[in-house]
Amino acid sequence: MTPFPAFAKIGKMGRDIALDIKDALTYIHFIVTKTVKDEIIEQVDRLDTPHQRKVLDFARRLTEPAGTPGQTLMRFAGCIDPADLDAMSRAIQEGCEKIDRNAW
Repeated sequence: MTPFPAFAKIGKMGRDIALDIKDALTYIHFIVTKTVKDEIIEQVDRLDTPHQRKVLDFARRLTEPAGTPGQTLMRFAGCIDPADLDAMSRAIQEGCEKIDRNAW
């Protein structure tokens, strides 16, 4: 049975054409639905082991948390003079979240 009944009327050649079309559509569907993960795996499979290790190291670095853990910063708590903190707060309130329409 052909997946495209209209082609059945022209016999074996019609069935072959229909199957070729079905195969082509299946391939196109695969290409379109390929995920980023599939693409990465495909590319990594082409690399030799040393380059695969570099990709792995890079991927591991990307998944590490960025920045400095808060616990590490606790040693700085209380180091800024309260008067300086007030001055910074005033500067932020006065200078931030305001639009200067003439600046553009």
